[in-house]
Parts: sequence; C-alpha cells; structure tokens
Amino acid sequence: MRVSWSKGELTFRLGADDEITGRAADDHPVKLATNSCSVAGVPEKAHPDLFAVAAWTVVAPWTRKEIVFDRAISPEVAAALHDGWGIEAGPVGAEARPAGANLAISYSGGADSVAAAAIYPDAPFVHFRRVPHPRVPNRWSHYRSDVLARLARRTGRDLTIVDSDLEFTLSEPRPGYPEHHAVAVGALLVADQMNLGGLAFGYELGSRWLGGDRYLLRYTPDNLMWAPHGAWGRLFAAAGVHIVLPVGGVSEAVTMRLALNSDLKDHVRWCLQGTDGPCRTCGKCLYKELIQAAVERRPLDTPFTADDPRVRKWLQPPPYGGQEMVEYGLARVPGIENTLFGKALEYFDATEESTSWLDHCYPPAIEEIPEPWREGTATFMSSKVGLMTEDEVRRVETWGAA
Repeated sequence: MRVSWSKGELTFRLGADDEITGRAADDHPVKLATNSCSVAGVPEKAHPDLFAVAAWTVVAPWTRKEIVFDRAISPEVAAALHDGWGIEAGPVGAEARPAGANLAISYSGGADSVAAAAIYPDAPFVHFRRVPHPRVPNRWSHYRSDVLARLARRTGRDLTIVDSDLEFTLSEPRPGYPEHHAVAVGALLVADQMNLGGLAFGYELGSRWLGGDRYLLRYTPDNLMWAPHGAWGRLFAAAGVHIVLPVGGVSEAVTMRLALNSDLKDHVRWCLQGTDGPCRTCGKCLYKELIQAAVERRPLDTPFTADDPRVRKWLQPPPYGGQEMVEYGLARVPGIENTLFGKALEYFDATEESTSWLDHCYPPAIEEIPEPWREGTATFMSSKVGLMTEDEVRRVETWGAA
C-alpha cells in the first residue's frame, strides 16, 4: 500500500499483496469502492505521525504486508504498526510527536457521546460530518449528517466540524467507516493545532468489555479496538493522542440516564435518519427506545409491531447485539410481555436484581483512563453513578462464560 496526502486529499494505491475485499478490526468484511477521499481543513504542517495514523484508519482493512507513506514517520509509529498488524511501515526518520496537554471529545450527539461530554464539561468537541464524494454515488441519502452537525452547533460547546467523504471508500456493506477509528481522522489531523494528548470516545461497557456488537458475547479485556494495550490503543498513543473512554465502564442504561439528565439533553440524537426528531422507524431507534423506556420505567413507545418484518430478529432466539441491554429492558419495561420483545422473555430469566450490575461503573475502566484525566473521571463516576461491588465486577468478568 502506498499513500499520499495533498491539500486534504488522501490517495492510496494497493500493492500486489493487498486486497479489494478486506476485514476491519472487528472482523467485518469491507469492500473497496475508490482509492481517494478528502478531509476538510487539514493543516499542511501537522506532524507526519498524525497523517500516518489518520491514513491507517482508512486503509487498514485492505493492507496486507507493507505501507509506504509520503513522508517519514517516527520509529514509534512504525513499531506500533508492525506489532499490531505485522505491517512493515516507512519511511522511518521523524521524531515522535509528544502527547499534548488537552483532551477533545469525538462528538456524535448520541447518548453515549453526550454522557462522555457530561464528564468533561470543558472539553472541546470534534464532530465528523459526512459529505458527498465527487466520484461515488450516495446510496445512503437518508443519513442526515446535516441535522447531526446542526445539533452539535447548538450545544454551545467549543466545536470543530470536520467534513469528509471517506465513508464512500466503501462499496460494501454500505457507506461507512472502513475502521471505527476513522471517525477520528479530523481530530488526528488538527491535534497539533488543538494541542491534543487525548481523544475521548463514547464507547461504553458493551463495546469495551463485553465484546462489542458482533455477537462475541464474552468478556474481552484484550479488546483489539479499544483496550489501551490493544493494537489501536498503542498506535494512537505512539502518535501522542491517547484513546480515552470516559464511559467505558458503564452500560448504555447509564449513558442514557446521564445524557437525559445533562445540559445537552435537548441535543441528544442517536437516530441517523430523523430530521425534526428521531425517525422512530429504524432499528437503532427501536433499540434505544427499549433502553430509554427501561431507564424511565415506562411502557415501550414504538410504532413497530411483532408482525413487522423489520423486527424479525427479536422473534428469533439470541444472540442479539447489545444483549446485556436487552436483558436490562426485559426486566424493567412495564408490559414488555405484550410488545414485540415478548418472545425474547422465553430465552432469559432477567430480573432487576440479575441486571443491577448494569447500573454501576466497572472500576478497571477508570484505571485505563490516562493519568491527566483519570481523577476527574473517577470523581464523576463515584458521585454520579457508583462503583460496582465485587460481586458485580464478577458479573462483568464472567460475562459469556460457559
């Protein structure tokens, strides 16, 4: 793989060993559509390691043996690419970028992202906005990136919006991030301007510790994508921008509660399709409605019914994505047995007591926060959420065990 940057445009060329269809870090297959993309507002003098890591978030799924950048990188970034992916990277010759002093939040506007923002009320936001690609048709025009950006502006927080068409590098399964970390491309490239030493993401307990949403359904302390000692964590650290997961120790029930009780509650939007509010007819709206209804202890409010073909998966046996939160909802939503989730009750023995661990914070997640921001996170979690007991910690660490 050979990559080059010019005035915000990333161009890459596959080598003889590279593949058009690759796999992202979560093992999801992704097929390449085009070999270039752009990122607006890229400073020409950003550290070469920042350009390299930003490029890697885009091209990693298709790169097999080596990557050649258009400028020298540090030995530290080259070593992280080799140790994490077995990739030979070069040319090598730059001094490592020292970590900056500031933390920014990769802000999407969803409940998890807003919860992270509540922990760091003074941290600036960096918001990724998808824009059209000049050569790739938009087959997902119902994705309202303009609405999400407008809501981000209304928060009143220090905000940097980064426009990019990088999601159109995918032809399959649909426009999207080649790697989850590609959402950070803009933040990486402005890290010198913002003196960033950390970037906070809204990934929560399910994503960090319980295997994410690919049905691993087991405790995953060595999570490749989000553990600080994982491949991506080491790579970001080598470029002086540490991955920070302020809500990595709490469930989506907790992030929902924090978001709805925060100063930004009127700007929360997890739906990617609605204009004047959540569309209420997409799968994400249904899943988040289950969580919100459980948090608010009210009946489910959704137009979906059990005979709708779009909810067929909830009528089948598990596994389900976000299964711990499904159990949480089954135990708390009044009248759940009379909804489309009623069938799922047959597969779980979920009670408030058996799911109460999802109301508290898993302490090892706080220990993973880089030192400059750890104490603030610990204080917030202790006072606003509460830490797990030893028995609750055991529930996390035996999740998915036979």
